[in-house]
Amino acid sequence: MKFDVRKFGLGLAAPALAIVVALVLTSLILLAAGDPVLAVWQVLFKAPLPRQAVAIVNEASVLYLSAVAVAIGFKMNLFNIGVDGQYRIASFMAAVFAGAHFLPGWLNIIVSIIIAMASGAIWAAIAGVLKVGRGVSEVISTIMLNYIATYFVAYLLKGAAVKIEGSNATSTQVLAEDSRVPGINLEGLLGTGREVYGLVFLSIAVGILFWFILSKTRFGFDLRATGQSESAAVASGVNVKRMVVVAMILSGAVAGLVGMPLLFGQDYAYGDTVQAGLGFAGISVALLGRNHPVGMAVSALVWGYLNQLSNGLQISAGVSDRLVLIIQGIIVLSVVIAYEVVRRAGLRMEQSRVARELDARSTLEPKGATA
Repeated sequence: MKFDVRKFGLGLAAPALAIVVALVLTSLILLAAGDPVLAVWQVLFKAPLPRQAVAIVNEASVLYLSAVAVAIGFKMNLFNIGVDGQYRIASFMAAVFAGAHFLPGWLNIIVSIIIAMASGAIWAAIAGVLKVGRGVSEVISTIMLNYIATYFVAYLLKGAAVKIEGSNATSTQVLAEDSRVPGINLEGLLGTGREVYGLVFLSIAVGILFWFILSKTRFGFDLRATGQSESAAVASGVNVKRMVVVAMILSGAVAGLVGMPLLFGQDYAYGDTVQAGLGFAGISVALLGRNHPVGMAVSALVWGYLNQLSNGLQISAGVSDRLVLIIQGIIVLSVVIAYEVVRRAGLRMEQSRVARELDARSTLEPKGATA
């Protein structure tokens, strides 16, 4: 296969331009706010401590699952904004079942994960059915379902909560020792006792499966074809309405996995301290990674890196840790703009190349060849 220098150069140009734009815009904002630009970049560009490195991997494993859930919809031009609600419903259902200890050890864990996937899928299916049945935008319905899920789970938690002696926290039954997924100890490698979530391999498996289905199966082709041109998909025999519902169900099933590393590897219960905003962070990670399995993995690590180093901004640079939210937003905006600029530049270059080839052919044709 011939190496395409132009395509390779354009592929590198987009992320390079995004980085430059993000650096420049963030620096200008820091200058306008009167914050120390150099000190901020020194904090953000320094190597993370061993415990921070483990925390980055842990956070990235959760964010990656959220990003894949969003990307399944994006591939079909569906905006599943409801990952946050789907993951809440799924985590609660899984926590209640796992905490009841109907099954022993790993069997309890596996069945609980299946319940989480089913719960997330059912909640997401509501938006899919509303879209194909009543023409309701999935953006509106999933946002509304987020609010419903939040208050519905809060209501259910009151009935399922177990009082923990000496604590005001409200949570489901704490998992037994045999229903917890052991972490991966990297003390010998990194010199820290903090462990990587054992379910990090779940995130890896989901990423591989996402790539395989999209790239190697008929369903993945139909999904991408429907996203690129609905009319062309219909002409080729694709049932678009069914694809919408199935895509939302798959997206919800993956969203149901978002809380599993936290449930089985850190919290061991679902409570009022559950981490919020993971679904919305997944949207940013998916956009930053261009919905590509590898790209999203890198962007999840970048997101986790920025989050973990945000505390150092207050201590070392004397600025608010909320600055990281601004930087993350600028990065996403820069990536979207950079890829569009590079795409248009590539299109113009391709048009110029075709025009030159047509010109060259016309000059080589004999003058009397056409009459």
